[in-house]
Amino acid sequence: MRTISVSDARTLVAQGAVLIDVREADEHARERIPGAKSAPLSSGAVGVPRNAVLVYHCKSGNRTSANAATLRQTAEGASCEAYILEGGLEAWRSAGFPIAQNTRAPLEIMRQVQITAGGLAFVGFLLGLGVHSGFHAISGFIGAGLLFAGASGWCGMAKLLAVMPWNRTAA
Repeated sequence: MRTISVSDARTLVAQGAVLIDVREADEHARERIPGAKSAPLSSGAVGVPRNAVLVYHCKSGNRTSANAATLRQTAEGASCEAYILEGGLEAWRSAGFPIAQNTRAPLEIMRQVQITAGGLAFVGFLLGLGVHSGFHAISGFIGAGLLFAGASGWCGMAKLLAVMPWNRTAA
């Protein structure tokens, strides 16, 4: 699948191309290119209009590039011409084009996981040093959980955080 520069993509969008954000719904809710349609890769089916010109984007271009074959199949199945936005949302921002932000939306789930896991590991370390060495088990448990999440693609902490009250309306 061909990449397209942000200036060429903006021209295509102005001419009616459909901009498709393949990031997760919580990421899209917090920050997006105005007018972009949310169609997360994790949902499995990226719905697209038939016979349209599509411009797929993510945050930096890595997710769209890594999933180009799937996106191409989706586009071909709908008889669409499709491109990947080179550099994603970050390149769009760097070019000075508008970005819609909702600072009241919760942080992305993966950032919440990073903050929570890092905080728990650090607290376990400090408690292990200052109170009792058994508290180091907290850090070990968090590390094992992150290792499992990376190897399996399933993160229990992310699942738990996703149902917290502050995240229920984000998606």
